[in-house]
Amino acid sequence: MSAQQAPPENGVLTARALHYAHDGSPALLGFSLCVRPGEIVEVTGPRGAGKSTLLGCLSGRLLPDTGEVCFDGMPLHTLPPSAREQLRLERFGWIGSSPELLPELTAWENAALPLLLAGTGHRAARARAVEWLDRLDIGDCARRRPADLPQAVRQRVAVARALVHKPSVVLADEPTAPLHSDDRAQVLRTLTSAARSHGIAVVLTAPERPVGGSGPANVPPADRTVTLVDGRGADAPGAAPGTEDRSACSLSA
Repeated sequence: MSAQQAPPENGVLTARALHYAHDGSPALLGFSLCVRPGEIVEVTGPRGAGKSTLLGCLSGRLLPDTGEVCFDGMPLHTLPPSAREQLRLERFGWIGSSPELLPELTAWENAALPLLLAGTGHRAARARAVEWLDRLDIGDCARRRPADLPQAVRQRVAVARALVHKPSVVLADEPTAPLHSDDRAQVLRTLTSAARSHGIAVVLTAPERPVGGSGPANVPPADRTVTLVDGRGADAPGAAPGTEDRSACSLSA
């Protein structure tokens, strides 16, 4: 890793000049981003633009070839794998484009998994999980297993799991992809409400929207939208492609 300037004090999650290649094929080419507590940032772009790779780097699952990601001022690449895993368990929430639930667990057990793994008591973990399932209007499914639930309900369980432990950051990779419009609106309202009320930073990816159109009504009222094309980012609207994102947090010390 090359030497980097100290991250801005008001950013909970900061990425600087990220470069990452998959088997020699560039995915990120100098992308920078800074997210404040409680801020919702949407990253949009065409398929293959590097959106999923970006979330992997932000979570510490992937280490960039050059550049760095800092969480609360701490560079993730300086942590051993076990510490990064613990950080993801305690301080991060993840929502993928498919639910990825454990089939042998009930809905509430899947939702409570971050709490149970962190040592929270069974009764308290269940109460917190059911509270989030209720907020997502699926509390009546708490005792059912994933195989008995429609995909839209399973995705809501995944959202509850991402929020149940009140993380500092939620990373969501096209979280409404498997949902119909009504379900999309409900899920995104819950994400937005959680971010505002608990100070959770949310970074979510979304497909590229048609030129001249507002796109589908499945995007929350993001504080910022950043466009990612060929591994490079630009603020939207109006910024030139390839411009680093500097709108929320200064990238200079």
